[in-house]
Amino acid sequence: MFNRRQIAAALAGLALAASAGTAALAQAPTKIRFTLDWKYQAMHSWYYLAIDKGYFAAEKLDVTVDQGEGSAATINRIMSGAYDAGFGDMNAIIQNASTKPADAPVMVYMIYNQPPFGIVLKANSPIKTPKDLEGKKLGGPTGSATTRLFPVFAKVNGIDASKVEILNMAPNLQEQMLVQDQVQGSLIFTATSYMNLVGMKLDPDKDFRWMTFGEYGVDVYSNGVMVSQKMLKENPEAVRGLVKAVNKALMDAVANPDAAIDALMKREPLLNRDVEKRRLIYAFKELMLTKEAAEIGFGDIKDDRMTRAISMVGEAYGLASLPTASAVFNRSFLPPKADRTVKVFTN
Repeated sequence: MFNRRQIAAALAGLALAASAGTAALAQAPTKIRFTLDWKYQAMHSWYYLAIDKGYFAAEKLDVTVDQGEGSAATINRIMSGAYDAGFGDMNAIIQNASTKPADAPVMVYMIYNQPPFGIVLKANSPIKTPKDLEGKKLGGPTGSATTRLFPVFAKVNGIDASKVEILNMAPNLQEQMLVQDQVQGSLIFTATSYMNLVGMKLDPDKDFRWMTFGEYGVDVYSNGVMVSQKMLKENPEAVRGLVKAVNKALMDAVANPDAAIDALMKREPLLNRDVEKRRLIYAFKELMLTKEAAEIGFGDIKDDRMTRAISMVGEAYGLASLPTASAVFNRSFLPPKADRTVKVFTN
C-alpha cells in the first residue's frame, strides 16, 4: 500500500512531466510544406537562403521547400491540401477565387511586380504583331501561367484564340522546339527562357524577338508567396513569420546575389552557376526592381491596378463573379515598408 506522502510525490511527478511535455510541444516549430513554381532556378534562391541563414527557424518554422510543376499548378497543389504555401501566379488565384472562393489560396507577398509572361519568336519570324499569331502553332505547358493567360492576351489584342494552335510540351523542350521550327513561337516566362537560350549558346537579343504580355496591354501582377486559407485562419502567426523570413532573405539576395546563388547551388550542384546568377540579375531588373516597388516596397501591390487586372482576367475567361483585390491579396502580414525597400529600381 502507498502512503499519502508517496501518492503526493507520484502525482507531483506526473504533473511535472505533463508540464514539461506541454512546454516541449509549445516550443516545437510549425511545419510548413512550401511548393515552388518550377524546378530549381535562380528565382528560388532566397527561399533556400532563408533556410541556410536560419530565418525560418528564428520564426519557429520548419519549412520544407519542394520543386514545382508550373506557377499556375502551385494553386492546385495548395487547394488539394498537399501544401500549405507556395510561390505561384496571382492570376490563377483570381480564376479560382471566382469559382471556389472558400478554397482558393491568398497571396500575402507579391514578388514579380512586372509579369514575366511572353512569347519568344525567332528574329526572322513573319509574326510581327499579335494578330499575326492567328493560324500559327505555339508551344506551352498546360501548367504554365503564360499558357493559362494566353486568352487574356488574345482578348486584349483582338486575336481569335481559336485560330491559334497551342501544343502542350515540357518546359525544358520549349526553346529546342522553337529552334527546330516545330513551333512558330513559345509561351514562356521571360527570365527562364532568356537564360535557357544563353545556356544553349544562342543570343536571346540578336537571334530572337520577345512579345511580352506587359508591353501589349496585359498589365497584371504575377508570382508571389501565397498560403492556404486554412493556414491563414488557423495559424496567422506562422504566416507572419513566413513572410518576414522570405522578405529578409529576398533583401539579402538583392544585396548579395552571390550568396543567394550559393544557397541554390547547394541544392543542385549541376546547375550552371554563371547562368543562374545572370538569371537572378535579369529577374531583379526586369520583374522586381520597379518604380512601383520602390514606391510601395517589395511585397505590396496597388489595389487599383489589381482591380483592373481582376477585371481583365475575368473578361477574358468569362468569369461569372469577380473577387475583390482584398480577397486575393492580404497585406496585413507585411513587415514595415522600411524593411521592404531597396534604393535601386529600373522601370
